[in-house]
Amino acid sequence: MSSSSATDTVTTPSATRWASLPPQGQTEAPKRRRTFRPAPLLVALVLAAFAGWCIWAATGGDLNPMGAMTLVVFAAAVWLWIFSPLDDTYVALGAALVLVATGVITDNELFSSLGEDTVWLLLAAFVIAAGVTASGLATRIAGFVVTGATSVNQLFHLTTLVLVVTAFAVPSTSGRAALALPVFVALATVLQERRRVVLALSLLFPAVILLSAVGSYLGAGAHLITSQILASAGERSFGVASWLLLGLPLALVSSHVCAELILRLFTHKADRRLGVSITLEDLQRHAPTPITGPMTTAQSRSAMLVAVVVVLWCSEPLHGLHPAVVGLIGALLAASPKWGSVKLAKALKSVPWSLLVFMAATLTLGTGLVNSGAADWLARQALGPVSSAGATAPALFVILVVILSTAAHLVIQSRSARSAVLIPIIVALAPGLGVDAAAAAFASTAAAGFCHTLTSSAKPVTLFSDVEGVETFQPEHLLRLSAFLAPVSAVLVLIFSFWIWPLMGLPLFM
Repeated sequence: MSSSSATDTVTTPSATRWASLPPQGQTEAPKRRRTFRPAPLLVALVLAAFAGWCIWAATGGDLNPMGAMTLVVFAAAVWLWIFSPLDDTYVALGAALVLVATGVITDNELFSSLGEDTVWLLLAAFVIAAGVTASGLATRIAGFVVTGATSVNQLFHLTTLVLVVTAFAVPSTSGRAALALPVFVALATVLQERRRVVLALSLLFPAVILLSAVGSYLGAGAHLITSQILASAGERSFGVASWLLLGLPLALVSSHVCAELILRLFTHKADRRLGVSITLEDLQRHAPTPITGPMTTAQSRSAMLVAVVVVLWCSEPLHGLHPAVVGLIGALLAASPKWGSVKLAKALKSVPWSLLVFMAATLTLGTGLVNSGAADWLARQALGPVSSAGATAPALFVILVVILSTAAHLVIQSRSARSAVLIPIIVALAPGLGVDAAAAAFASTAAAGFCHTLTSSAKPVTLFSDVEGVETFQPEHLLRLSAFLAPVSAVLVLIFSFWIWPLMGLPLFM
């Protein structure tokens, strides 16, 4: 590897040396990691006022009692998601049970949500992902790609491409982060003398993992929640193929823009001019599975299985097999005794059952909002101020949806919880303004993929903020990145919403 520690001593004005790091041998006082949370009392007062307004509306006849009860429970759940130490799934399940106990929804509606096809599809995808992880296929592909880099720019963009592809193999951002961590550690060890480059890489991995999730229907549980809420409301929903067609272009563009932004913000020209030389042998020392030599039998089978499953998912109209059925067949093959690379019992242990229950519970909440009339009433109340904008109202609504969805991670950390809160309201509001509900919901879900501001904003950010033996980013680095990336991400979603997606079959306006 051609490198020099001198690259870390490039002189720049002290006021602009954001990317600088202390010289080798010097240490800094530990920086306290700060997090921003809105004042619990203030939010509690706002939500209490909202609940009182709902009850007052119910007594006046504008809102039926069941709708008022649903909105009060919904407001309580939002507050608990933001401030309570209780698990998100515990809160969602408790809220759903309150709606059942008060008669807003039936017990059959609660139990049937656990049997939704999206739940089975995600379950199967996690089993397949366990097989891929056990075989070491993802690590081998990552190693093969990044060793082709001859410059820092190439390394970052090739790494970005690999991280985008992992969205189709592992159905969770935290799972992808855990899968990518050994690759990062190996790269950081090889590039340890080039500390600004390592810092930038530590930001690149979680940032791209989060932004690229929109490329896959299974990239985040929020995507399945969005699709199911649309279907429950009688609107057009999404499948694996349609989400891939719409989401992958945005995932590629936003991820590579993010990579370039990180390079410009956290490295110097001198860092980018020097070449790199990374070999498979360098990475193998940190990889738990073989990445040199011929592919193992397990890796070859995993590659073939993933390819076949993805093709069958995308060609559902041709063969008629439901995606969940295809996924379950793939899961059985991935865990089969002689052909698979992981035992079924071990694969099932890797499934985030809490996420599946959370999805089912939030789908129940969404059903309650729609069936009780609460979503329609809330939409009518919110529609007044926006509709007064006249001909610009539809466009203004979409812009507000994207901005709100981009900023929502500051108060609601769970991506799925953000969709559970925002999507029912957006779906109810959009048609009244002449905006396609599916397009508005997709834009909101895509914008919610930005959650990079705080170390607590998303699990991948948390994971890469503290890597043993590697000096990674500090909170101030995240804040600086977010100051540039947040508006860029929101603008990209708006460009796709207004101009790109309509050309691809998702019109924004009705």
